[in-house]
Amino acid sequence: MEISGAQALLECLKKEGVEIIFGYPGGVVLPLYDALYSDKTIKHILVRHEQGAAHAADGYARATGKVGVCLATSGPGATNLTTGIANAHMDSIPMIAITGQVATPLLGKDSFQEADITGITLPIAKHNYLIKKTEDLPRIVKEAFYIARSGRPGPVVIDIPKDVFVNKIKFSYPDKVEIKSYKPNLQGHPKQISLACKAIAAAKRPVMYVGGGAISANAAGEVKQLAEKCNIPVTTTLMGLGAFPGTHELSLGMLGMHGTAYANYAVTDCDLLIAVGARFDDRVTGHIDKFAPNAKIIHMDVDPAEIGKNVRVDVPIVGDVKNVLRAIIEKVAAKEKHAEWVAQIEEWKKKYPLAYKSTKEIKPQYVIEEFYRLTQGRDVIIVTEVGQNQMWSAQFFKYDKPRTWISSGGLGTMGFGLPAANGAQFGRPNAIVADFAGDGSIQMNIQELTTAVNNRLPIKIFVLDNCFLGMVRQWQELIYERHYSHTNLCNNPDLVRVAEAYGAAARRVEKVEDVKAALEWSLTITDRPALIDFMVAKEENVFPFVPPGQPINEMLID
Repeated sequence: MEISGAQALLECLKKEGVEIIFGYPGGVVLPLYDALYSDKTIKHILVRHEQGAAHAADGYARATGKVGVCLATSGPGATNLTTGIANAHMDSIPMIAITGQVATPLLGKDSFQEADITGITLPIAKHNYLIKKTEDLPRIVKEAFYIARSGRPGPVVIDIPKDVFVNKIKFSYPDKVEIKSYKPNLQGHPKQISLACKAIAAAKRPVMYVGGGAISANAAGEVKQLAEKCNIPVTTTLMGLGAFPGTHELSLGMLGMHGTAYANYAVTDCDLLIAVGARFDDRVTGHIDKFAPNAKIIHMDVDPAEIGKNVRVDVPIVGDVKNVLRAIIEKVAAKEKHAEWVAQIEEWKKKYPLAYKSTKEIKPQYVIEEFYRLTQGRDVIIVTEVGQNQMWSAQFFKYDKPRTWISSGGLGTMGFGLPAANGAQFGRPNAIVADFAGDGSIQMNIQELTTAVNNRLPIKIFVLDNCFLGMVRQWQELIYERHYSHTNLCNNPDLVRVAEAYGAAARRVEKVEDVKAALEWSLTITDRPALIDFMVAKEENVFPFVPPGQPINEMLID
């Protein structure tokens, strides 16, 4: 029996274990939506903007470890996905973006709602496809999912013309994938493993520097095993939060521009830096020539293009970091505590703790700390927008498990948090999902409140409302002599009334003594989203702060 390309696509998605799609309908994808109408196996979530679909699929993938799937029509629908595709690409998130396209006879003729989405997404996706023959659809979908989730994960775009959806084929799904030009190396070279073990044994001041690749590889357990076996302090990137328990005695917290002072000092003074699934991003390294200047560097990553790209590496190891770490753990000798090194780090921790000054105004750091205290021991996922809210959430909430922190790292996408929280809640329905937002970024995709309300998602949205584009204002204060050019948001709408108009529960908090009760109230709302507009100190800054271009040990700490 023959079936249409649209029906074949749904069968392919089922074969890949897809349970949910985030999408928005349009003309050329109507054959697919008609197939969805008849097939109730895959749940389709109607978002209110295609960018929201991409971020929701992204949040779903980060929370679950599965491949997220989003769907949009041709032209503006497809181009609206591009920010979300670029965001997933920068953070190595497995995602399939399915876009409709004009019929194959109309390609390249400036047809109505035609856009060259494969050309547009070439630099911002791991791979992309334009399917011109319906019979190629099953093979391409199989390949796309394999590429998205294997090696270094990332988004894959599948562009499907309308006639490909309509034409019929005799359906069969491939059992395996064979791509000659794509063979990720998953096992580290034994010689490099031996060199790494020797370097670890010789080190007196080692530090592990762990990135999001450790989470993608499900290697948090191995990170902890190696750290404890060899007594190595661990710092993580923004994307690596949760890859090592934030409450562990060996934890240094996050490093970099807004990292802890003790993490930055430790990395600067270490004699061995073990980079695990990290890419030496400029927000981590600061002045590249002065980053870990005295350290031998071990860099393990599944993507060979990242090794040596930004810094000199002494022991490169290409492979899946879970496999590499297991090999090192098995071979390396256990070590006693590096007494002098540990003592030095403890001294830095006592001298330069993460702190803020309490005042009569609500401090954003206090809101985050109080929510952490209220939810300790529970299954909590923190999602953020981008800006000061993001950095404070990274600093003042302790992440002990992977996939409990979801934030836009590489691209820094304002408007990411709310739709990503929706996706995370769909993926982990029993978790408490909270989005820490700024009053600027929350409005970028606030229409996705409708998605949350219509699907009775109990996400919590905590707006740290300082009436500014906070991070930009901070730079204007510290670098541009307080020239607050177009960062004042004093004419914002009433966010409580806006949220209520969408159907969410909402309240405003203006006094410090009301913070705890409001947070407790939000936890009682289980049938819809709850938004709290916290009126926080207007000119509170994120510290530590490494000014652009400076070494990471030259921080403004207070």
